[in-house]
Amino acid sequence: MKYPIVMFVAFLWSFQMMAQEQFSVYFATDSHQLSPAETASLNDWINANKNSKILGIHGFTDEDGSTGYNDTLAKKRVDEIYNQIAKRVTFREDFRTRSFGEKHQLSAKKSENRKVTLFYIEAKDLAREDEILGIAKPKPVAKPRVFPKNVALRNPDGTVTEFKLDTVFMRQIDQAKPGEMLKLEDLNFRINTFAILPESRPKLYELLIVLQDNQRLKVEIQGHLCCMPHDRTDLSTQRAKAIYNFLVSNKISKSRLSYKGFGSTQPKFPIPEKNEAERAANRRVEILIVEN
Repeated sequence: MKYPIVMFVAFLWSFQMMAQEQFSVYFATDSHQLSPAETASLNDWINANKNSKILGIHGFTDEDGSTGYNDTLAKKRVDEIYNQIAKRVTFREDFRTRSFGEKHQLSAKKSENRKVTLFYIEAKDLAREDEILGIAKPKPVAKPRVFPKNVALRNPDGTVTEFKLDTVFMRQIDQAKPGEMLKLEDLNFRINTFAILPESRPKLYELLIVLQDNQRLKVEIQGHLCCMPHDRTDLSTQRAKAIYNFLVSNKISKSRLSYKGFGSTQPKFPIPEKNEAERAANRRVEILIVEN
């Protein structure tokens, strides 16, 4: 008789088996037929476990007789039990039988070695089947979010202008890990104010769209200044707050946002800067990823 056999490493399978429920029936010397009492015991087990699931059937013998004889006898015992339960109990798809003959840890009591042992999971535990067997479920592969490439924004005069969005940057925010810092490039303000220039509005929407799509994301908005050693008007905080207010006005929860101004205390280049490129690097807004 052929049985489906799963290709598990033998010692791993055996180890997992030992963690499962077990039930054994016992045989007379040199016999592969169950006694009436053991048949009744098996039937009682079947009636009580119709919704359980068989993982494996292992057959054993005592040490009497040759190794070859015992191997054959163990297999016959397995076949006998399989035939009795095959259509009465559910089997796991990767169910397997094993015949150990006399090659197992023998009990000093011979009658305890002449047996077939069923390994199974009770019906009440089937919801935890993979967990019990130590089978890790594959983690679902998250599909990358698809962000819009353009956004149409209304101008003060009522006209609409379409702006291109930086989807590469949006994916960077979406996939960033807690502690990462990302600069909002091309986000510019009117000189000495926290008023965002119209051409910088797409950068706000890039951040907004990612926050709308990724509900796990929490950020801190950080403002920095150039040129002056002291932020007397707290302009860096006001600029960070302007972005915070924009997001809140577009229904991003305050619990996911915070803001902070650092003035010119964390410059990329020493102050006074040598050129406009250095001033632009120091005059920036960054996004700190708090949770994701």
